Amino acid sequence: MLAIDVGGTKLAAGLVDGDGRLIDQRQSATVAFADVDAVPAPASLDGEQTVDGTFEALWSIVEPFVDRADAVGVGCGGPMAGGPGDRRMSPLHIPLWDDLPLAGLLAERSGLDVVVDNDAKALALGEGWCGAAAGHRNFMAMVVSTGVGGGIVLDGRLVDGATDNAGHIGHLVVDPGGPDCACGSRGCLEAVASGTAIALATGAPATEASDEVRRRVGMMVGWGVADVVNLLDLPLVVVAGSVALGFGAPFFDAAEEALRERCGLSFTRGARIVPAGLGADGPLVGAAAVWHHHRGDGVLSNAPPLGEDRN
Repeated sequence: MLAIDVGGTKLAAGLVDGDGRLIDQRQSATVAFADVDAVPAPASLDGEQTVDGTFEALWSIVEPFVDRADAVGVGCGGPMAGGPGDRRMSPLHIPLWDDLPLAGLLAERSGLDVVVDNDAKALALGEGWCGAAAGHRNFMAMVVSTGVGGGIVLDGRLVDGATDNAGHIGHLVVDPGGPDCACGSRGCLEAVASGTAIALATGAPATEASDEVRRRVGMMVGWGVADVVNLLDLPLVVVAGSVALGFGAPFFDAAEEALRERCGLSFTRGARIVPAGLGADGPLVGAAAVWHHHRGDGVLSNAPPLGEDRN
């Protein structure tokens, strides 16, 4: 399986086997800045400000794997439109890609069956397949990186929503007086907790953030997670992304504390936030899981039957 991840600061492509193991990969920078912590430069994949140039940069890391693959799964930031096999993508971190027919372009070039979904939903599928949420019927997987996104699984099923865009936890408002967000609102979780937002607020890469900043970001994430947990009765949230995993204990301790403070209902007490289990392999394993899921291969089928274990 050829897996592709279109992330906020890096592109990745690789081969994932039927057990969810990443066996080979290539990476390239997504935009003109090289790491998640830098203040954003004008978005492009290779410095060339054209749609053709951005896609060619992606294709350059995908092409070496085409002859070794039988199908393609893709995780990409949204919003998106169309069905899984004809997705049109408008990722906020690549403004040039406005309604880009990503699935069709990749299928035309590769000659393979291509399925595309949101990258955070892809992570949820991957974590439920062989990561920290394996065996759970109800959970959210969340990315805190260049942006903030989520994918939700309820009763063993991935939640898609009316237009397949469900799970955008990054656009829950956690600070009503906070900074403007790319979505048009203000004070969204993505506008205060993403690597991009941290760099803009502090004037330094997120990797240089103080423990105070790390704890505040964790607290904000905990607030957003608590809203989702209370609304959807979720016992588990797994969190990935270079900001969350890079911030480590100060982030996760603060997020857990905020979650406990705001989840006092009988059915939400005991909800947990834990680091994602797939680590750096998560985006590509999740992209492979997208293809399996949409083709009915049941990557979430290892969860126990309803009635035996609702966790």
